[in-house]
Amino acid sequence: MNTYFTILLFLVPIFLLLSRTRRYSKRIPPGSLGIPLIGQSLGFLRALHNNTAEKWLEDRIRKYGPVSKLSILGKPTVFIHGQAANKFVFHNNSSILANQQPESFAKILGDRNLMEVSAPDHKRIREALVSFLKPESLKQYIGKADEEVRKHIEIYWKGKQTVTVLPVMKILTFDIICSLLFGFEQGKQRDQFLYSFQEMLNGFWAVPINLPFTQYNRGLRESVRAQKLVKELVHEKRVLLEKKGASPRQDLITFLVSMHDEDGKPVLTDKEIVQNVVLSLLGGYETSATVITFIIRQLANEPTVCAAVLQEQQEIAKSKASGESLTWEDLAKMKYTWRVVMETMRMFPPIFGGFRKALTDIEFDGYLIPKGWQIFWAAPMTHMDSSLFPEPSKFDPNRFEKQASVPPHSLIPFGGGPRMCPGNELARIETLVAIHYLVTRYEWKLCADNLFSRDPMLKPTQGLPIKVWPRELA
Repeated sequence: MNTYFTILLFLVPIFLLLSRTRRYSKRIPPGSLGIPLIGQSLGFLRALHNNTAEKWLEDRIRKYGPVSKLSILGKPTVFIHGQAANKFVFHNNSSILANQQPESFAKILGDRNLMEVSAPDHKRIREALVSFLKPESLKQYIGKADEEVRKHIEIYWKGKQTVTVLPVMKILTFDIICSLLFGFEQGKQRDQFLYSFQEMLNGFWAVPINLPFTQYNRGLRESVRAQKLVKELVHEKRVLLEKKGASPRQDLITFLVSMHDEDGKPVLTDKEIVQNVVLSLLGGYETSATVITFIIRQLANEPTVCAAVLQEQQEIAKSKASGESLTWEDLAKMKYTWRVVMETMRMFPPIFGGFRKALTDIEFDGYLIPKGWQIFWAAPMTHMDSSLFPEPSKFDPNRFEKQASVPPHSLIPFGGGPRMCPGNELARIETLVAIHYLVTRYEWKLCADNLFSRDPMLKPTQGLPIKVWPRELA
């Protein structure tokens, strides 16, 4: 009896959705929802893994046009692309569109993180995070990032003949973020959290249609442990603040704990602090590590570009005394290097795309997107559009020499609008500091092919093993 009741509960919402959909069928975008629950998920995930997802979407566009319906991860979905689509997705009213993440995301990271909440909670939480992560605030933390990079090179690069880049870059970005967000350095506490966080991350990407439940369940367990550790840190920081033993801006947790509104009430609850600190780590950990990895890959593939980056970085290095840290002013001089970063993110965005959820019936490009449906956007569909970026397959950092010439709503590695990644400036600091020390101290060449896949994050073959040797001082 319980089985029949469960099946009934499962089928009734689907029946109601399909009945409602039939009423709008003439206005809904062309395409097919495919087999119930499965839809086009298997084909799309396979294309991501094989690095053919862009072609997979181009085939849909040729068949159905610029707007089409499909089903991904068991949900009816409308795929849209182009500048107008990017503007629609990133700049629309939060009462019309909401973030739509895989169920594993909410279950592992919780329901009070920035990616799950809607207005006005989203605005309140985002403003709190941005207050710490904005450029004016981050200037004072460049020294910490500088210290972590130097320490990292001593451990993972010095004296090595080969380095597998992606794994060590994940360690580097983890350590930088732990220093800035959590305020703890190397040690047992850091190692414990790294293990829990990595298992949590593996579980986060585990959707039932793609990866085993055991990995997902392990991620859930480790998420509880990771959040418990952060909760203990929140308590410790609060005690230190009350005893005047800590500066409110010494790290993100202390900063968020210290925030109160005009009535003296905490701006964020402890649950919101815990979940959004973990989310901030997630945002600055794997994506930044992936970007730095692909920059190293491109510098090996593009000797002329590498020479120009080296020249710029050596000029900065010559202006520094021995052991002197980089400063905000030094990062501002890295104009060509940042163009290389931008071009890398254009050609190899670490996040392929994402979803939004229609909170009401929405009109787009003459079609109806029914309430409750997903909207799917994909960064490469504008990044690799030849009408926006001439010769899109050519690695050309100089296309970003004049930022004003970049077409609006075309480059979206950090998203855009009110839901733009609040940690984009932190990612800039991590990346530029890392590239400065790596390129001025080492030379390298690839030990594997140039292939990469998405699973679903961007990953080079074998993690990008490279042969390294110290650079001769100029």
